[in-house]
Amino acid sequence: MVFSSILFLFYFLPFVLVLYFLAPKRYRNFILFISSLLFYSWGEPRYIWIMLFSTVLDYTCGRFINYYRKIHRPNKMRFWLNISIFSNLTLLSFFKYSDFIISNINNIWRTNIPLLNIALPIGISFYTFQTMSYTIDVYRGDTKVQNNIISFGTYVTLFPQLIAGPIVRYQTIAEEINSRVESYVLFSEGIKRFIIGLGKKVLLANNIGLLWKNIFHMDVESLPVLTAWVGIFSFGFQIYFDFSGYSDMAIGLGKIFGFNFLENFDYPYMSKSITEFWRRWHISLGTWFKEYVYIPLGGNRNGRYKHLRNILIVWILTGIWHGASWNFVLWGLYFGMILIIEKLFLLKLLQKMPQSIGRIYTIFLILISWTIFAFDNLTDSAKYIKALLRISKDNIYDNRFIYLFYTNGFLLLILILGSTNIPKKFWQSIYSRFKYKENILWAMENIYLIIVFLLSTAYLVDQSYNPFLYFRF
Repeated sequence: MVFSSILFLFYFLPFVLVLYFLAPKRYRNFILFISSLLFYSWGEPRYIWIMLFSTVLDYTCGRFINYYRKIHRPNKMRFWLNISIFSNLTLLSFFKYSDFIISNINNIWRTNIPLLNIALPIGISFYTFQTMSYTIDVYRGDTKVQNNIISFGTYVTLFPQLIAGPIVRYQTIAEEINSRVESYVLFSEGIKRFIIGLGKKVLLANNIGLLWKNIFHMDVESLPVLTAWVGIFSFGFQIYFDFSGYSDMAIGLGKIFGFNFLENFDYPYMSKSITEFWRRWHISLGTWFKEYVYIPLGGNRNGRYKHLRNILIVWILTGIWHGASWNFVLWGLYFGMILIIEKLFLLKLLQKMPQSIGRIYTIFLILISWTIFAFDNLTDSAKYIKALLRISKDNIYDNRFIYLFYTNGFLLLILILGSTNIPKKFWQSIYSRFKYKENILWAMENIYLIIVFLLSTAYLVDQSYNPFLYFRF
């Protein structure tokens, strides 16, 4: 089940809301827990045991770590922490990387080990990272142990952020798990945020995704350079509005139920360096790797060599987290090397240049990275990069480019504006102008939200193209 579906919008969510708000507060975590299990099992019931196993495992490990802290047995604490980390990483590796490892063994050693052909459980990369962060935080003393397994299960399975994040660290919502306060203000803010995310996903990401799908299936060897650039811009916009739209919906749903999830995107395409881009894109993943990999490795504290080494390790792991292919390994290595170069000298140079230079530099490198990200193998990625750079007077554009640009030019303009803070500033100016006329503001805002919701719903009824790109991670 996905947020941008008729089933979720008009059946599942209303049913859960009625049950939740009619129930006494002491039963609300239980309702969320059962509802989240239903949400997950609707599309993939055979893998629900993995999530339940991870829940019980880390709940148990957290309890033992807390027990052995009280009686001052650090070795036992470390043992149960290692059990948690090893078990979660083993689960993740088996389901996500088994066939990749077997394929590479077969290629290198000329063996014929049969592939397992295991389907990737939806959301496993997200919820295993969440449960590991809990046991690590309990071990460090950064958060209190959760003694109620239903409350802990609610944290792990919470359907607003279960499938594709944001990755919610337990310590950021620990108090809300046990004693959150739902309110009309939070509920209305949540509805607004959810509808905005729905519009970004359905009206923007899905439509530009059709353009990318069209160009993706063209013969790359004869692809004009401008068509190739429109294609990779389209993919860049699709993945941004798809994923940030999902994050907006998740944050909105969280508010409806009284949770305050941290932001996951902050206009990343406005960045003036790759360093800045990764402070703005998928913030929860970057924070996770910083807290649980980069800093434990030593961060920037042990000299320049180890600092740069740590950056590279983190980014190779980030690439591997995204998927089991050499494309993702290269993608992580690509960003790791760029970030190292920026650390050494380039960032200071960029800061002295006009901001427009930094933005062009960043967008160019990000678009090149999306060519690695978008394809299943390095050969196809290399062919597409070649198409982007293959400039000759006979290969600039053709009639297909004119048609595609003519039919999608207005959408591209909306996407360019929508990926900046210009719409936010526009609404701020409206609020400032009408700050003493609350009825006008209320009417304008709600008319806008109703239009977005109705258009999104109409699209979902009429169209079948409705992917979520980050589901495969």
